[in-house]
Amino acid sequence: MTARQKCEHSMKWLLLLPLLASTTVLAEDPQDFDCLLEPHQVVNVNTAVRGKIKSINVERSDVVEQGQVLAELESEVEKAEVALARKRAKMKAELMSSEVSYAYAKRKLRRFDGLLEQDVVSAQTKDEVETEEDLALQQIAQARENRQLAELELERAIVVLKQRTVTSPISGVVVERFSSPGEFADDEALMQLAQLDPLNVEVIMPAYLFGSIQPGMQGQVTPESPLNSAAYPAVVKIVDRLIDASSGTFGVRLELPNPDYKLPGGLKCMVRFDEQTLAANK
Repeated sequence: MTARQKCEHSMKWLLLLPLLASTTVLAEDPQDFDCLLEPHQVVNVNTAVRGKIKSINVERSDVVEQGQVLAELESEVEKAEVALARKRAKMKAELMSSEVSYAYAKRKLRRFDGLLEQDVVSAQTKDEVETEEDLALQQIAQARENRQLAELELERAIVVLKQRTVTSPISGVVVERFSSPGEFADDEALMQLAQLDPLNVEVIMPAYLFGSIQPGMQGQVTPESPLNSAAYPAVVKIVDRLIDASSGTFGVRLELPNPDYKLPGGLKCMVRFDEQTLAANK
């Protein structure tokens, strides 16, 4: 996504705020307020590394689940590195050879102990044999460390390979796809996802009701036509602590469960709060 597209998206809601603020007071019932259904979050999906795109597995408007594979980069080199690291991690010849050398050095030292008591060999010779035993023991330690390093290299190679696969960070729908197979993935987003469960219900309310709306309150949300046949319960999550002086309004956000994605984002709506509840909270 270009910088211009990102800017246009971030400005979308800001441009709608004056419209909602100007229409709030026009509702037929003083307890009804204009609102807008928005995705819970919008995510631009990038790759962790750069590379040539091998495949993209989704299209615009596809429903995706968290963790689902969205795209893959070419990864033949990384797969070969994983295979090589796995082979090294399974190699036991160095450790086995070191253990054999150590066992031989111990047997040799025991023989020289008896010969030293009989004055057949010198103390210097025994010292040399003891040094051989110590070196053989160090070789075992080194072989074990090399084995551990090989296992760590395998883990690293697997992580690098996983970075060539792009998975969905959320459950939602594909808003737009910006790249195609064969293109080079860099810092630009591959696609944009929107989480539609729950939906955010953004409301602009008159300043005289400040303090009447509290987090946890429930409102009834009615989407605009053609989906205005039913009201849906939503819960207040955020109440702005600042009042806009120019419009005399403040913002409220409710969350509306939307597990079957029946309601699309971007719809205008009307939210109603219980009159007695509003009066009690004043």
